[in-house]
Amino acid sequence: MQFSVQTANPAKAETDCVVVPVFKDGELLPAAAKLDDASERLIGQLVERGDFDATLGNVLMVPFAPGLCTARLMLVGLGKQENCQETAFLRALDAASEALIKLPADDAVTTFIDVPLEDRDSAWKARKILEAIVRAGYRFDRFKSSPTPLSSLKQLTLTAHDSDDARHIEAGAQEGLAIGDGINYTRTLANLPGNVCTPRYLAGEAEILATESSGALTAEILDEDALEALGAGSLLSVGRGSAEPTRLIVMHYRGADNPDEAPHVLVGKGITFDSGGISLKPGAGMDEMKFDMGGAASVFGTAKAVLGIRPRLNLVFIVAAAENMPGSKATKPGDIVTTLKGLTVEVLNTDAEGRLALCDALTYAERFEPASVVDIATLTGAVITGLGHHASGLLSNDDDIALDVLDAGETAWDRAWHLPLWDEYQQQLDSNFADLANIGGAPAGTITAGCFLSRFTDNYPWAHLDIAGTAWHSGKQKGATGRPVGLLTQYLLDRQNEADVEDAER
Repeated sequence: MQFSVQTANPAKAETDCVVVPVFKDGELLPAAAKLDDASERLIGQLVERGDFDATLGNVLMVPFAPGLCTARLMLVGLGKQENCQETAFLRALDAASEALIKLPADDAVTTFIDVPLEDRDSAWKARKILEAIVRAGYRFDRFKSSPTPLSSLKQLTLTAHDSDDARHIEAGAQEGLAIGDGINYTRTLANLPGNVCTPRYLAGEAEILATESSGALTAEILDEDALEALGAGSLLSVGRGSAEPTRLIVMHYRGADNPDEAPHVLVGKGITFDSGGISLKPGAGMDEMKFDMGGAASVFGTAKAVLGIRPRLNLVFIVAAAENMPGSKATKPGDIVTTLKGLTVEVLNTDAEGRLALCDALTYAERFEPASVVDIATLTGAVITGLGHHASGLLSNDDDIALDVLDAGETAWDRAWHLPLWDEYQQQLDSNFADLANIGGAPAGTITAGCFLSRFTDNYPWAHLDIAGTAWHSGKQKGATGRPVGLLTQYLLDRQNEADVEDAER
């Protein structure tokens, strides 16, 4: 997808389609008003006569617009102006994007920048516009004998009020394009079946990213022998029952002016298929356990977005990749494993394997003396009970990083909710036979999972995102969402902005 920004009157745009958001009440927005004037009040008449209902998300295609240079006009309902906030803006934008990519159109102009949103500037709106159109064009039909035809849309032009506005829009659109590509990459990795997307496949993807990055990214793959020598017994225990070997994947991005600057680290849970192991899951819906590497997929997607934006940061991306199967060598309930940190864990339930994989990856992150660490995991079904499918669960050992993650989620509109990590919950992990157990019982399951991980993060500021409710959709719309790539990328961009401010104050 290519994009451009123009300050010219959209009525003079020679294009296949002009996309025009319209409120159900109130005056036409500036670009819409110019189009209306040039077309002998075509838009106003359609609204006044009731031919177009501007209810939120409604789309009307006008195949011929006299007085305009465009081949067609697309009207998109914004609903009532008093209710126009981020959610309404994004719903209308998604509806427009879905309709646009179905057209036989090579290029289009969108005037969504005109939509007024309190505390959201043109750059933010441009970013969301590009994200939406890139997401709308996504198809996963690699395994279908008759693939869905791809959209013909190649060029999207965003309108701007003036040259200063255009610069902000261009910067936001560039970020949105990179983030959209990262989201779609995450969706593809997560949508792949478990017999294709194995730990070794993910390792190969890391090497491909590194090769295609022109030296900006390097990849290191630790195989089972290296993990055994390292002492990562917890991660290795997860994959013992599988014929697929376990991998720890480490990618380095060095973009800071100072090569020794402490990196920010992202750690992803990469269970490429989770049968539950000996603690076997029910058969219904088990196919969706290919999505149990959603945390790893989001780390890969964020790495791809970073390569599109090139922030001035040092970053490390770590993925703990394993397949959890009930083979003859599988870890059994009651087994005790020794972690890379040296703590012993009594495995009471082999279906609580994600934390066993992550704890060694979190310990491995210590060697980089990180400025911050965020891990991402489809960790607990309990988070869905608590938060549904709208917000990711957040736990942290540091209030500052927790607030930074929450702020990034608000900016990206990829939101999280902060849960407590109090000492009172830690005792639920007590074990009679080891340093701790890998589950804490039914009460507060998401929190006790976070408590488990916190035992391995005492040497750096850390946040944990439980994305079990947000990483994929079930049912008719089954498929990966690409979350939380938007949040994670924004979190990293915010760290660059912080560093820029500190440098300016020196």
